[in-house]
Amino acid sequence: MAKAPQKPAASAASDPAPANGIVVGKSGKFEVLDLRFGNRHGLITGATGTGKTVTLQVMAEGFAANGVPVFAADIKGDLSGISQAGEAKPAFVDRAKGIGLTYQPDQFSTVFWDVFGAEGHPIRATISEMGPLLLSRMLDLNDTAEGVLNIAFRIADEQGLPILDLKDLRAMLGYVADNASDLQKQYGNVSSATVGTIQRQLLVLENQGATSFFGEPALDINDFMKRDRDGRGMINILAADKLIANPRLYATFLLWMLSELFEQLPEVGDPDKPKLVFFFDEAHLLFNDAPKALLEKIEQVVRLIRSKGVGVYFATQNPLDVPDTVLAQLGNRVQHALRAFTPRDQKAVKAAADTFRPNPQLDTAQVITELGKGEALVSFLEGNGVPSVVQRTTIRPPSARLGTITPAERSAIIAASPLKGKYDTAIDSESAYERLKARAGQAAPAGAAPGAPGDTPAGGGLLGQIGGVLGTIFGTNVPRGTRLSTGQVVTREVTRSVTNRVAGQVAADIGKSLGGSMGGTIGRAIVRGTLGGMLRR
Repeated sequence: MAKAPQKPAASAASDPAPANGIVVGKSGKFEVLDLRFGNRHGLITGATGTGKTVTLQVMAEGFAANGVPVFAADIKGDLSGISQAGEAKPAFVDRAKGIGLTYQPDQFSTVFWDVFGAEGHPIRATISEMGPLLLSRMLDLNDTAEGVLNIAFRIADEQGLPILDLKDLRAMLGYVADNASDLQKQYGNVSSATVGTIQRQLLVLENQGATSFFGEPALDINDFMKRDRDGRGMINILAADKLIANPRLYATFLLWMLSELFEQLPEVGDPDKPKLVFFFDEAHLLFNDAPKALLEKIEQVVRLIRSKGVGVYFATQNPLDVPDTVLAQLGNRVQHALRAFTPRDQKAVKAAADTFRPNPQLDTAQVITELGKGEALVSFLEGNGVPSVVQRTTIRPPSARLGTITPAERSAIIAASPLKGKYDTAIDSESAYERLKARAGQAAPAGAAPGAPGDTPAGGGLLGQIGGVLGTIFGTNVPRGTRLSTGQVVTREVTRSVTNRVAGQVAADIGKSLGGSMGGTIGRAIVRGTLGGMLRR
């Protein structure tokens, strides 16, 4: 964790920010994001290289400076610089001066996270927490396979079998397949082919590194909601450069975090400022090829999590990447330049322009294509929560370093983190895998000897010892497949005849001692156990 030694730029004496707002830039006036509406969500869009990451960092710095914890997914490593003090470069100083601000370098308390545990604290979730819907999305399952997965989760809940990691889920699927004929009476048909499909998809997920994500200790969402000793919000940076290589895992992981927040946090209505703010870069990955059920869940979470005091800000290249049902929930908008080279680009420009409250002095669609780097069209909620008239705005420079940090700087921050040691070591608790394995052991026959089926028992008591001696003398212990001489063949047949008579007599004697059919059954079982090795020859 990096300690911020200076006051945030948002509170500098020359900074015009109100007590409860973030200055993002200046048009004819300062464009201020009112913290009262920080939980009304937002959208940052624009073509590659137009300044989306800078705007995201400026807003993250503003929230943190006002005591609001931040979580941001860092796709290219660019946001890691927020942990280091910025430099008073001439370009930054001139831009700040040009919009009436004094540039003051700053740095922010930062915690690094990484699903794979390489560039930050590991983030883990249990399979049970993920649930069958999100897991089906991650595995790209069809409706039939999703139904079987739901059956596995249901049985695990009913029988007290925690599904914590991938080996637990594999064990549960194996249990469902083995007991399909019994389970289908209550839960419906379960085919081995469908279970096999799920198992293959789990293998793909394992190959993509998901094994390190599923398990314990599971993430405590409250660790995202901490402040530093100066009362400023901690900035949580998720190293997503490797995670983005698996878009399905990335999207499902982010949605899982929102779902966890929604389920755990209490209702707070509209607070003076958010309790936590999320920034999701490459947001289109959340929505690409998402089934209807998942889109409905995303919409529900985004719509309702506002009342939990959580703000969600999506960053993507094209506003068309976000479904209309979600787009309608995003009240704070920053639109960087778009290029209208193709019919789809032109459609995107028109869609972006139509989402803003019109400004009579601007041709919004035309301006979107003319914006320079560091410029954007901005509309924030104001007054009673009504969007402001869209304005062409110069975005202020960030106060912290813009760009990546060195591996040594990252390692130093991780080593000094207040969460060091909490998540670093994985825990393998007793769960479905261990309990099903124990059940299988208890179900094995009590008198069964260890070894593969068909192996000769090692013991067998007196009769077993007699059988071993006879086998040694008469050559009946010769392994199968070994060519026998004529004498050995004759000897083996004589031995088989003798032992069969012995076995029959022993069984009869035991039956007479115990009486009835039960005695005969027990007698035969004992003989099969003690002389089975010889009789199988």
